[in-house]
Amino acid sequence: MGTSIEVNSANFMAEVAEKSYEKPIIVDFFAQWCGPCQLLKPMLEKVVKDHDVVLAKVDIDQSPELASAYKIEGVPDVRVVMQGKMYAGFVGVLPEPQLQDFVSQLSAFYAQMGTKSDLELGLETVQQLVSGGQLQEAKDYLTQLLSLYPDNPALAITSAGFLIGQDDLGEAERVLAPISEGMDYFPQAEALRNLIYLKLESDKPHTHDLDAPFFEAVQQTLMSDYESALQGFLQVLSKDRKYRDDGARKAMLMIFDLVGAKHPLTAEYRKKMTSAMY
Repeated sequence: MGTSIEVNSANFMAEVAEKSYEKPIIVDFFAQWCGPCQLLKPMLEKVVKDHDVVLAKVDIDQSPELASAYKIEGVPDVRVVMQGKMYAGFVGVLPEPQLQDFVSQLSAFYAQMGTKSDLELGLETVQQLVSGGQLQEAKDYLTQLLSLYPDNPALAITSAGFLIGQDDLGEAERVLAPISEGMDYFPQAEALRNLIYLKLESDKPHTHDLDAPFFEAVQQTLMSDYESALQGFLQVLSKDRKYRDDGARKAMLMIFDLVGAKHPLTAEYRKKMTSAMY
């Protein structure tokens, strides 16, 4: 069940801090020149396979800023991150039976914690407010969450989507601004930036026969009616691929990024898009 990943300064926040709200993260600070580290690593990799945890391996020579930030004085130094907070684990090498006990107890403890983070509970509250039509209250609550979790890109994506739906495009762009190329959630951020552009375009006078169906699909996207939007964009693509410089195909790709590669609509409409193009 468990997995092992390489982590560095660029992806530590996404792969460790954020993912720790989903399951425990065991962080192994190690060095290539460290003999005990080389003994411990394969044992840890073996043990975590039997538990619902993630082993995140950090080479301190490749990410010295992480070693400094977490005051790593000797390696191997194993820490535990849960619910966004880092806790001491152990320093040095433990025998495999003790490692088994360590990881087993960690998994059991995490299961007893209840598993929803304050952020998850906050987002559920936002959803309830939106469903109840309390849009200003939902916006205020999102603003509070953003102040508490300013570096959480998943929250930024959720907030920007809400703001676009409320036609607060400037604030949506501001929330998305920190998410740049190479970062997690960049495809979703780019998709939302493209949606902002299309929303602005939809307010201009329509001069082409396909403007009406195209921008109707844009509006459906804004309402999160993705299937209807994909159907609309597909019809436009089938009629004229050159319209808006292949705009219908690009809009479909935008939705694929918004819903994710594993969403059933992505698989279904990728095939339909390919058929319409050829």
